[in-house]
Amino acid sequence: EKGVVDERMDDLGVAMVVGAWLAMAQTQTLEGVVTDASCGLTHKMPDAKACTNGCARTGGYALVVGDKVYKLEGKTDGLAALAAEKAKVTGTLSGTTMTVTAVAKAG
Repeated sequence: EKGVVDERMDDLGVAMVVGAWLAMAQTQTLEGVVTDASCGLTHKMPDAKACTNGCARTGGYALVVGDKVYKLEGKTDGLAALAAEKAKVTGTLSGTTMTVTAVAKAG
């Protein structure tokens, strides 16, 4: 039978696992080119800025980093001004979706 100390040690172990999981979901900053989620790497219009802002109205914004495309959600204010330009986007990454907390021109 477990004693009080054993139960507290079990709770501590669970807390450490949860803490490690939360640490993996830390805020990160990615630098890449602002695009839209519909076009991704290849725009359908010759004017990339106009295409990005037009397509983002329905599909949302994204960030191209190398050959990866990350969908941007959350605080996306300021992305229209940076469409088709390099930007630094800060937020929490989950797979290929970033929940944005800050956006700045790369530079």
